[in-house]
Amino acid sequence: MDSFPLLPDRGGRRVFVALGDSFTEGVGDRSKTLPNGVRGWADRVAEKLAKAEPGWQYANLAIRSKRLRHIIDEQLGPAVAMEPTLVTLYAGGNDILDFGTDMDDLMAEYELLVARLAATGATVVLFTGFDVKVSAVLEPLKRRNTFYNRRVRQIASKYGAVLVDYWCFDAFHDPRMWDSDRLHMSKAGHKYLAGQVLDHLGVPHKISPLDWEPPARLSLREWERRQRRWVHDWVLPLFGRKLRGVTLGDQLRPRWPSPVKVPRKGGLKKLMEKASRA
Repeated sequence: MDSFPLLPDRGGRRVFVALGDSFTEGVGDRSKTLPNGVRGWADRVAEKLAKAEPGWQYANLAIRSKRLRHIIDEQLGPAVAMEPTLVTLYAGGNDILDFGTDMDDLMAEYELLVARLAATGATVVLFTGFDVKVSAVLEPLKRRNTFYNRRVRQIASKYGAVLVDYWCFDAFHDPRMWDSDRLHMSKAGHKYLAGQVLDHLGVPHKISPLDWEPPARLSLREWERRQRRWVHDWVLPLFGRKLRGVTLGDQLRPRWPSPVKVPRKGGLKKLMEKASRA
């Protein structure tokens, strides 16, 4: 595997396993044909890996709304059993949004998870969290996010992980990089992040940022209308689910629970077409 020096050669084994929550599941990048109705940056990375070097297998265990403890309990064991070559992990974002989260305890558990993944010998990719400027409603969480990012950087350095410092990507200051809930990336955001991950791994690709005109300035009336709609459609339901103790991922299964061989041409959509004809 000399062409990708950051990815270890395991006798020709090429297995990419993605762990996490909605960030990695692909929420915001809608697809009518792929599992759970989404695509996402991890699918795109898997397809580019297979295109650059045939034989890659891919599993995505991420499910929206999962907390760090769920990822440890439900995803770590299966991921290790797959003997991965490459592992990506984003975890803890939902915990940051929960009332009463102890950040020291959270990051101690996060480090234990990273240590287990690093011990497999796989290349481990970690992500900081972006400072999403959605509303003053969520501004008190900024201190937690800053602490989280500082610890992720330290842990990545300690365990030799590849760090994708999402916090620093200026492109995500454009609102068009975000879905209507303002918390998940849009299709454009997922594509951009896929390109960043591939760049960090030294994998060739042709993903390029969209060349947009500057966003139009909103009138005060339009801004207020959009704020009310966002609070009604997303904020109130979010806090309602928290009060009821339910999440959007409760009834979902992992999108790719076992490694699938990614076709070099046609990608994962071609795989689904073949499965539907079988």
